[in-house]
Amino acid sequence: MTAPLIQGAEPWSAPGGSNGVLVLHGFTGNPQSMRPLAECLAGAGYTVDLPLLPGHGTALEDMIPTRWEDWSGAAEAHFQALAARCDRVAVVGLSMGGALTCWLAERHPHLAGIAVVNPLVHAPDAEFRAGIQALVDAGTETFDGIGSDIKKEGGVESAYAGTPLAAVLSLFEGADDVEAKLADIHCPALVLSSREDHVVESVSGDVVVERTTGPVERIWLEDSYHVATLDNDAPRIEAEVLGFLASVLGGPGESA
Repeated sequence: MTAPLIQGAEPWSAPGGSNGVLVLHGFTGNPQSMRPLAECLAGAGYTVDLPLLPGHGTALEDMIPTRWEDWSGAAEAHFQALAARCDRVAVVGLSMGGALTCWLAERHPHLAGIAVVNPLVHAPDAEFRAGIQALVDAGTETFDGIGSDIKKEGGVESAYAGTPLAAVLSLFEGADDVEAKLADIHCPALVLSSREDHVVESVSGDVVVERTTGPVERIWLEDSYHVATLDNDAPRIEAEVLGFLASVLGGPGESA
């Protein structure tokens, strides 16, 4: 049975102009990590959708059975719904949300643009995965959590306290598929990378920059860890994403 929502983890959306932005959170996190950015985009007049991905935002037990197909399927459904009511759509994602953002761009060449914050695209090596698989095979379902990698004093991400191991292996397989098809991304891309990230290595950002075939800009965040959208560089992220969206969407568009 699904547990109650964590306070602040609810999905969020805002009506706005004819141009839309889909905003996607990370693995074991929830919309709380992206809510300030989503509200900033809505304040600029965009139509914004910030969904809660399957298995997230309630209790860790709800996430244990979920897989890449569940999260990517939800991302696809929300993209289709937003595209149906907007003239143009861009996608913004953090961590796993960045991988899903790239996955959508590979599938939908008409996307106006993507912005990714510390995306997980280059997954850990086979030896690391074999260690996780051994734990799963031994009956271990969860391990220590990866949330709240935030430099800012007092900064907290309302992520799960644990990591579902079979689900993370599925995430790595999804990331493999995304990495293999990065050349299919032709739309403009903005990559925001923290200099110090204890969850995702910066090589993930490297491969997005190197392998996508559209115009790409990379910005280094000097004062934030992985959950940079809640960290010291959050104001810069908001400003850079707003500037990027203005360039690829031409502004929020006419009121719907």
